[in-house]
Amino acid sequence: MRTIDFSPLYRSVVGFDRLASLLETAAADAATGYPPYNIERTDENAYRIDIAVAGFRADELNVEVKENLLTVTGRKAANDDARKYLHRGLAERNFERRFQLADYVIVTDADLADGLLSISLKRELPEALKPRQVQINTAPQTTLIEGEKAA
Repeated sequence: MRTIDFSPLYRSVVGFDRLASLLETAAADAATGYPPYNIERTDENAYRIDIAVAGFRADELNVEVKENLLTVTGRKAANDDARKYLHRGLAERNFERRFQLADYVIVTDADLADGLLSISLKRELPEALKPRQVQINTAPQTTLIEGEKAA
């Protein structure tokens, strides 16, 4: 695995430290591939994140949004069964997956079905930021009658 050093970026830019931190976080998150997920754009202002959480029940999953950070955690209940596996290929380990959300992106719904946790997101711009039409006013036109001088 290759590590990227972002320290030159910190030295050459001012005020973009948040962007550099996002890049650093994204590089660190890419190192772990569990659980796998998809991010899909479903509409111009709508998205969906599908996370493969096979073996997890709804009460073992937590979806939290705080300050533009979506955090999905899975905590398996302790399994004290005296099972003897010949092969154990299903990953039943705890996880935490984080997604940095853009401004004005909100979580609208979360569904668990067939081992997939689907989280619906929507970008809702405030009215003040939406484009609006500005009416153009025109000055009333004056017409000159023949023989009169313009004022």
